[in-house]
Amino acid sequence: MSTKKAEAPKGKLGVLVVGLGAVTSTFMTGVLMARKGLAKPVGSMTQYDKIRVGRGADKKYLHYKDIVPLADLNDIVFGAWDVYPANAYESALNAEVLKEKDINPVKDELEAIKPMKAAFDHNYAKRLDGDNVKNVKDRWDMTEQIREDIRNFKKETGVERVVVLWAASTEVYVPVDEKIHGSVEALEAAMKADDKEHIAPSMCYAYAALSEGCPFIMGAPNTTVDIPAMWELAEKTGMPIAGKDFKTGQTLVKSGFAPIIGTRCLGLNGWFSTNILGNRDGLVLDEPANFRTKEVSKLSTLESILVPEEQPDLYGHGNDEDTQYYHKVRINYYPPRNDNKEGWDNIDIFGWMGYPMQIKINFLCRDSILAAPLCLDLVLLSDLAQRAGRSGTQRFLSFFLKSPMHDYTQGEIPVNHLFQQYTMLKNAIREMGGYEADEEID
Repeated sequence: MSTKKAEAPKGKLGVLVVGLGAVTSTFMTGVLMARKGLAKPVGSMTQYDKIRVGRGADKKYLHYKDIVPLADLNDIVFGAWDVYPANAYESALNAEVLKEKDINPVKDELEAIKPMKAAFDHNYAKRLDGDNVKNVKDRWDMTEQIREDIRNFKKETGVERVVVLWAASTEVYVPVDEKIHGSVEALEAAMKADDKEHIAPSMCYAYAALSEGCPFIMGAPNTTVDIPAMWELAEKTGMPIAGKDFKTGQTLVKSGFAPIIGTRCLGLNGWFSTNILGNRDGLVLDEPANFRTKEVSKLSTLESILVPEEQPDLYGHGNDEDTQYYHKVRINYYPPRNDNKEGWDNIDIFGWMGYPMQIKINFLCRDSILAAPLCLDLVLLSDLAQRAGRSGTQRFLSFFLKSPMHDYTQGEIPVNHLFQQYTMLKNAIREMGGYEADEEID
């Protein structure tokens, strides 16, 4: 991977989002309002965080934009695909995340964002039933149509660069199959053979984006870019990829709180996490096959932070095999709560001489309010990475993601520890700004 200094951005940046639901409409509204000086992009690292560059007398704490050439918010042009034909303004009202008074000042701009027909397969999200859907012959045709959409968007808007972001629902779980997902050649053959079982619509979006010279970000826990074929394609096209699943509520808490237990050398018997959620995401996750995709991503966080093999006295107890603490994750669809997700964590720990204690965390969060700044940061930093010549999996973006991509074919363990992820992020920003990546990941 290149560590060269990022080139300055030229022209406008197109942001094409798959899914124009609660997260996307909140993201778009917030950016448009911030551009007018009517709202603050709170929660966005690229807009607020300061990091150290240099040491000793040369030490400075700077905003990202003063270290690296980030695209300006004023240069962003939005587009989207969705199974429902509602424009971004209607979608923002329907989502009921933001108050109407906070949407109306940018009503005209939002109304102009009309979703293109989505590449959709009902079997991958059985609870969704929109009719703004492409008519496709097979998976290859689906991919070709998405590529055409990207080319048309570029032509019509005059943007120089495009980043494609998946902010749509979680698809049915697709296990990695080496025969189909192992190489670009095998993936293309499966698309042309219309292998609906192994080729999810999201893979068609990712393939199309990379082929058209656009970085691709997977904001759901789908297998999409988490396969060797996509890694190969990203390297071949010189494009950055990042995924998977926005780290918003409970997993953010877990990746930040588990290090407290580990650093203090306390023991863990069990960690039970449950959520209630009522938006479209909750509806889709009410389907067991879709929940399975989410469960895999949420369960992986803890196991790489508190490792039984490294500290058997502390983490080697709890379940039936008595080899590890018990870890359970649940999501429940509960319509009255809409986008206001609630996460409960019950943590059974033990201390001196094995005496038990408990920690309870109740996070009443707003899913889209936490996801919107992640969308902005992932888009701006993926665009930056591309201009710095960084292709393939962008591990430094794991800070923003629930289940960071990693090369499992080589036995790589993902970094889930929030503060180690933050160090990776800071080092990458330093490198792309022409400074030394001088912080150790301990």
